Order: sequence, then C-alpha cells, then structure tokens
Amino acid sequence: MDTRIIPIIIGVMLAIVVGLGVLIYLQFRPAQEIRYASDGEAEFAGPAIDSGARIEIENLRTQIEALEAQIEQLRQEVGDLRSAAPATAPVPGDENLAALPRDGPNQIIDAYAQVVLIASRRNVNDGLRIASPGYLEGVFGKPRENLTSECQSMTNQRLASKLATEQVGPVRVRMLRPALDSLRVVFEKIKATDPDLHDRINTAGALCVRHIRGATGRTSTHAFGLSLDLNIDGRLDRLGDGRTQLGLTILADFFRNEGWYWGAGFSREDSMHFEVSRDLVEKWIAEGKL
Repeated sequence: MDTRIIPIIIGVMLAIVVGLGVLIYLQFRPAQEIRYASDGEAEFAGPAIDSGARIEIENLRTQIEALEAQIEQLRQEVGDLRSAAPATAPVPGDENLAALPRDGPNQIIDAYAQVVLIASRRNVNDGLRIASPGYLEGVFGKPRENLTSECQSMTNQRLASKLATEQVGPVRVRMLRPALDSLRVVFEKIKATDPDLHDRINTAGALCVRHIRGATGRTSTHAFGLSLDLNIDGRLDRLGDGRTQLGLTILADFFRNEGWYWGAGFSREDSMHFEVSRDLVEKWIAEGKL
C-alpha cells in the first residue's frame, strides 16, 4: 500500500476537528453588550451577537460535509488498496477512520425554539417607520371609544368593515384585510424557503381591542387589526429580556422585507410581536385599501 495517503487522511481529519471547534465557538461565544442612544420613545439597550453567525455556521457545516465526502473517498481508496495487497498487518490509521462519527440531524438549524440573544436591536427595523398608536388614531380615529384591559369588539366602522378571520399559512387570525393579504405573502415565502420552520409557527393572538396592559389610556396596536404575536412550537417568548427564539430571528427577515415592524426593537423588547409599518399603512391608504 502507498503509505503517502496516510498523512492526507490525518490532515483531513484535523481539518474537520478544527471546523467543529470554530462551529462550537461561534455558537457559544459570549455576547457583547451594546447600548444605543434614544430613538423617539425607545431606549435601545441590550446584549447583542453577530447577526451573521447563522450564515457562518452553515458555511462551516458545508465545508465539513465536503471534507467528510473526501474522507469517504479516501476510505474507499484505502479499501481498494488493502484488497489488492497481500493479507498482512492492518493498514495503519484504518482504526481511526472506522471511528469517525457519521452525519446526523442538523441540531443547530432544527433548534428553532432555542432561545438566543437578539443582534443589534437598533438595526432590526432599518428603513421602516413605526405606525404608533398616536399616528393610527390620527388617521383612523380610536378603534373603540372606551378601552379596557380586556379584548372587546371594534366599533370604528372604517376599520371594522375591513376585518376578516382567515387561516393564513400556519395560523388562523383576525386582522384587517390588507394585513391578511400581506401576511399571506410572508408565509408563502417562508414556506418556500424553510417548510419545516413554517409548520412550527404558532400564534398568541392578533386583533385585541384594548389599551396597553399597565398603560391605561394608551391604545394597543393590536386594537387596530394590524399586528400579531408569533412563536415557535407554542413556546411564548419572555417579554423584555433581550432574547428571543432562533426561529423568530429568521422570521423577522421575511417580515421586514415585506414592510412589517418587529417588536424586538421596542424600548421593552417584545420579539414575538410583528406589526404593519407606517410605510405599509400609507401605501394601503393611497391604494384605497384602508
């Protein structure tokens, strides 16, 4: 047997070990706390991680899979050489090849409900304007004259006439018609890109005509039928801890591209909350949809 192949095998094995080490470091490296200046009513402050970590992880995984393919090819070549050689002592290093772990489920990408730190909260809604309750009341009026902390019916006829309850992708929600149509586009793109994540999306509610709990006199954006709360696998996100589910960080990219504002950027982080941006509201009004 040509013993020159042994160093090649050992080198490839070392490359896999290094790749796995980098993969583990990216997953568990400590987060740096970043503080930002105030932005309107929001005071952004919280820990952050590199938002490109998921991409780096998958790139490393691809490289590791390519290296494993090379290992398999080398294994076959060693086998061919061994079968062609006289029956003598075992091929050096062959026992190490036999011990190599085989590929299994993708534990990182499949952990959609895993809780992670939110990367740079100042940038999660870049390019979008928030449709604040004050703005919405100025355009549409109050959704209901008297609000309590409990969900009630909507009495604003301009808005109530646009309400509908439908199954949209993985969730059934009651919202304004333009919001439902936009939400459908978001979920269609998610399903086309990641059907497993799509099927694990759940909702904690959409329309709820009430004031903000703990802030009597301030209307909740849920009261206008333009927002909804989402989670993964039915596990609710903890409010205000600067963390969220990995799956929600992926969803946020799709929602932002369609003009939805993510609650992770609120002064008190609310990352399961997604709402229509002011940009979309103005667009729908111009088109006669609202």
